[in-house]
Amino acid sequence: MPLTYLTRLPRQLAGLGALALLGSASLPALAQVSPALDRGSFSIGAFHADPTFNAAVNTRFGRLDSGDSNSSSVTMPRIKADVLLFDSQGLSFDYYQFKRGYSDALASNFNVGGGTVTTTGRANLDVKIDFAKLAYKWWLGSGNTVLGLGAGAAYYRVGLDLNANAVVGAATGSISDSYSDDAVAPLLEVGLRHALTPDLRLFADASGVKKTGGSTRGEIYNAAVGVEWFPMKNVGVVLDYGITDIDIHRDSNDARFRVKLKGPSAFLKVRF
Repeated sequence: MPLTYLTRLPRQLAGLGALALLGSASLPALAQVSPALDRGSFSIGAFHADPTFNAAVNTRFGRLDSGDSNSSSVTMPRIKADVLLFDSQGLSFDYYQFKRGYSDALASNFNVGGGTVTTTGRANLDVKIDFAKLAYKWWLGSGNTVLGLGAGAAYYRVGLDLNANAVVGAATGSISDSYSDDAVAPLLEVGLRHALTPDLRLFADASGVKKTGGSTRGEIYNAAVGVEWFPMKNVGVVLDYGITDIDIHRDSNDARFRVKLKGPSAFLKVRF
């Protein structure tokens, strides 16, 4: 798949989500849906997360491993959209971007002949992750509680720039490496919605992405629980707490990085 197409994919998915929402406004009135669902909605907000990062790269000095590096919290813009195409089926869209720079110590040991050589150094790591997903969902149930099962596609683009100075025994040297990958992978989702009242609802969501084949493989998992409150009929606020685990590695195992994000999100939500 051409790279130019993949880099345009998040915008195309966002456009598809917007078109689906616009199209829902013209759909004729169908049967009464569960009070836990909306015909269509659009949410914009932010994900405030505490990241844990781990990177490992093979170099001419051996393998450098950052270990788990905890950094100060980061706030990421995030958008979501949902639309019911029928009374119990619809589309769900989500997009966010994580971008952060790290400066941390690196250390590793590797064998040379019959001995062990210790490599130490300090590295600057710049990480950027774009993530978007679009799923088709089937909602089971028609009362105050519904269960959603979804399948679709996720797009991710990850980039890592590493610059370090290393010490190997009495020798010193510089390391510079860039790694990037973007791909489309299958997605599975499950969601639970419960309406305490038409304007106060609870929800829980989980999704998983697994990329197999090609030179790069990985998994991305998301889970969140939260509450929706609508002080006005069509405008409300959404609060949730979520965890995201992104684990990407080259098939040759010469580079791997993992980012764990956990923290609250807040959205302004408009429903139709």
